[in-house]
Amino acid sequence: MAARYAQSVFINCPFTSDYQPIFRAMVFCVIDCGFVPRCALEVIDSSENRLQKIERIIEQCKFGVHDLSNMELDRGTKLPRFNMPLELGLFLGAKRFGDDRQKEKRAVILDREKFRYMKSISDISGQDIECHSGQPAEAIRCVRNWLHSASKRSKILSGKNISDRYAKFEKSLPRICKQLGLTSGELTFKDLVATISEWQIQNAVAKGV
Repeated sequence: MAARYAQSVFINCPFTSDYQPIFRAMVFCVIDCGFVPRCALEVIDSSENRLQKIERIIEQCKFGVHDLSNMELDRGTKLPRFNMPLELGLFLGAKRFGDDRQKEKRAVILDREKFRYMKSISDISGQDIECHSGQPAEAIRCVRNWLHSASKRSKILSGKNISDRYAKFEKSLPRICKQLGLTSGELTFKDLVATISEWQIQNAVAKGV
């Protein structure tokens, strides 16, 4: 369980269709860096309270990626969505008030603009915020560089190499889906992880790189 905790990365981000390119890129990056991606989409269980599920997953993850990109007013309700800031707060609270293992937590906060968050969550102005500008390749660079630093692992591919591999994975996705009996337009989170893992088996990096 301790080893699993040290390898698990909680991904807190929008799950909207327009955000999918960045979400998929981050999931790929986490796996290509040798870690295990976790998120609220991993379990579909109507018998479990959603907040309790998120709390459980956060508890099981040493690392957390928190993207605050989706904080605009909803066109229909005229209200902002606060799911991402709430989950960031839960993660930081677990680090601050949890046991010794929880205090080991490490997080990176992302946004599409460098200082946009200061207009709505000024309390985190002391945190280092990484900017991906809405670009999957930039999201990969941010996540890779943070994981490389936070985990202190020496052998992790560069952001450019991982971005290049992700582009190749995207081109191969229809073929991988066919091999696994999946449909590329209907992938669940677990399906996405399975396709990435299969592609990596077929495109393994030589040891020592």
